Order: sequence, then structure tokens, then C-alpha cells
Amino acid sequence: MATFSDLDSLLHSQLRLAIVSILMNTESAEFTYIKEQTGATAGNLSIQITKLRDAGYITVKKKFKGNYPHTLCMITALGRERFEAYVDSLRDYIK
Repeated sequence: MATFSDLDSLLHSQLRLAIVSILMNTESAEFTYIKEQTGATAGNLSIQITKLRDAGYITVKKKFKGNYPHTLCMITALGRERFEAYVDSLRDYIK
């Protein structure tokens, strides 16, 4: 009988997985870009970004551009590692 790895519960959320997937393919992404790509509300996106940041999967830099807030997200080495492990686990399920 095959044994299946536990899936990372943090990445098993559709929105958090989308955020990390976006960040895997770029050096950094603005909050507004992630919001547009995922179709998430600002409030929900903010909550999910905070969960990923608190777990060490991403870093968040906040500053202002003129009078407007500017939030930039970047994936960490841990985030890359966990994403790759998550994808490997999914491949085991598919086999």
C-alpha cells in the first residue's frame, strides 16, 4: 500500500497557494498585482499574506509611494523549499 505525505496545510489554501505560486516566478510582487492576479479582496489577501509572513514563507515590505501605501511581497528560501516539497507531495498523490 502506498503512503502519502502530509500536505502543507498552509499551502493547501487556494489563495495562499496562488500567492506563493506568483512569488515563485518573480523576485517580488506588489500587493495590487497579487490582488489583480488572484481576484481576492484586499482584506482576504491581507490576511493570507500575514499568515504566510508569520510562517516565514514570505517577507513583506511596506512603504509609501507619494501619498499611497506600497506593499511588496517576496518569497523566502523557506517558502521556496516548502512550495517545492508541496509540489513533490502532490506528484506522489497523482502517481
